[in-house]
Amino acid sequence: MSEHNEQTVREEVRTWLAANWKPDQPLITWRTLLAESGWGMPTWPAQWYGKGYSMALGNAVLEEIQTAGAVGAAQAGVRMLAAATLLEHGSDAHKAKFLKSILTGEHNWCQLFSEPGSGSDLAGLTTRAELKDGKWVINGQKVWTTSAHHAQYGMLLARTDWDVPKHQGISYFILHMDQPGVEVRPLRQMNGHASFNEVFFTDAIVLPEFLVGERNGGWKIALTTLAHERRGADGVRSFARAEAGQGQVFDELREELAHVNEPYKWYPQRAGRVDLILERAKASGRITDPVIRQEIAELLIMARSSEWTARRARKAQVMGRPQGPEGSLGKLAASNVAKKAAHVHTLLAGADAMLKGSDGLMNGLISEILISVPAISIAGGTDEIQRNIISERVLGMPKEPRTDVDRPFRDVPRNPGKR
Repeated sequence: MSEHNEQTVREEVRTWLAANWKPDQPLITWRTLLAESGWGMPTWPAQWYGKGYSMALGNAVLEEIQTAGAVGAAQAGVRMLAAATLLEHGSDAHKAKFLKSILTGEHNWCQLFSEPGSGSDLAGLTTRAELKDGKWVINGQKVWTTSAHHAQYGMLLARTDWDVPKHQGISYFILHMDQPGVEVRPLRQMNGHASFNEVFFTDAIVLPEFLVGERNGGWKIALTTLAHERRGADGVRSFARAEAGQGQVFDELREELAHVNEPYKWYPQRAGRVDLILERAKASGRITDPVIRQEIAELLIMARSSEWTARRARKAQVMGRPQGPEGSLGKLAASNVAKKAAHVHTLLAGADAMLKGSDGLMNGLISEILISVPAISIAGGTDEIQRNIISERVLGMPKEPRTDVDRPFRDVPRNPGKR
């Protein structure tokens, strides 16, 4: 759209905010009004709580909301992965039921994909969904499920056909988490946090209308969810923060974010905290060491290059271009930057990097960085998986020899060391 149209849109949202934004009201009341107006997520289709705007115009709307000091739609947590997936693959009934409550923050979501025996090989999952008496009955286990302990709904991948190749026998479901047969157990990490959970299903129920897409068509839908997840893991991700505003809306927002963001509070450490490197180099007196300076320069070059790649991907998105290889490239680059940052932090701190708590540097923050960084090479697809995607889909290199994609999944050996 033209610059004149952007200015018109900015004036429209300013006028609407002037008439409707009041911080002394319940958060749910404000967010409901925002969602129903279409201003909360303006790039969504007009019939589904949006305006149908381009990314450029959508960003202009969000800038006006921020300038007005108003609170935006709920976006923290996994909920936006669910929204993006349902907008592309969900039925009208799914969109009508779930999209509004995602924007208002009434419902939290989790992603029920990974399993103990099929981490990087997602298509090798064995959680089973069987249609019995008109309902899907779920049995199996998921793991590394962020926010499962406070999610109302989960995006579930389960096997619905064992007699076809593995990618062809998977279905995508919306699972209600608060029901008998769903057990969530937090996992304590070595950095002391407990963001992840293992989830057990014992005859859990999914009603037939909560199958997303077609039966056995879940792999294509899962790729949509994963593409959006990797786009958010490219090093430019930000987490929702509560402004220091006054009024009921802000009070409730701070309470919400303290709850929703709890599993993610160590994620900046997972990314390596490049922002602390120069500060630590000066404080430790190592800034004059030529070897250290060379390592810092290399890290900062890597970090800035990764940021530019991510911003190019964002710009392409604003221009309406389809998702390209930037998701995997950015994900792998962010992993390399984090590992390099951990190395430099160790050079600067020496053995003191192992101390935690009040005995450690920055009250143990440096040690938390070192034991958190390995996670970024695993979450959202391992480094090895990203390299395979880049080599095969971007560079056109021959695919790895596979023996498990052209025969029924029930005939594929699993855990061969135990057979």
